[in-house]
Amino acid sequence: MDILYQDPQLLVCVKPQGVLSTDEPGGLPELLRAALGDPKAQVRTVHRLDRVVGGLMVLARSRSSARALSAQVENRTFEKEYLAVVNGSLPPAGEMRDLLYRDRYTHTTQVVREPGKDVKEAVLTYRRIDTVAGLTKVAIHLETGRTHQIRVQFASRGLPLVGDQRYGRGEPVPIALWSYALAFRHPETGAPMTFRLPPPAEPPWDRFSR
Repeated sequence: MDILYQDPQLLVCVKPQGVLSTDEPGGLPELLRAALGDPKAQVRTVHRLDRVVGGLMVLARSRSSARALSAQVENRTFEKEYLAVVNGSLPPAGEMRDLLYRDRYTHTTQVVREPGKDVKEAVLTYRRIDTVAGLTKVAIHLETGRTHQIRVQFASRGLPLVGDQRYGRGEPVPIALWSYALAFRHPETGAPMTFRLPPPAEPPWDRFSR
């Protein structure tokens, strides 16, 4: 495990792709306890990443810190920025606002037109970074945190993420979605904390300037 920062209240790490962010066998908290050398250490998930997505995550190391960080997530003062590579091109910047329906049986999400049960509003903003050979690298700021939100909102506009096996074209590369930046206040001191980490220099990221 790559732990970038830790103190008695929290830690910031790099979640590997393919690892669950929740506390269950093989999940990120369990891996972090092993890395810390303490199988009983308090490591609590306060925000999530899809299993297939990698990048920065912050986890709480006490119950009080988990409450404080979760409150920031709920109040939308916990800032999250992602990088993605999509098929196609799009304007230099914009907003995506949709109603998303989460199907609990198929474990998929889709854009719908009308409010209803299991339908929630999803909002993100983006800015285009670069376009190369029909692929576009974008930075994405989430206003809401819905399941599969980024993947579905871009795919619904004919801009599926490269490597997305569920909503995209199924290219034989890992999904091009990376948790790039986190900004929040320390749960104990209130000090602002910001972390950034670029994606690995692998396809399709290596097509673009870092």
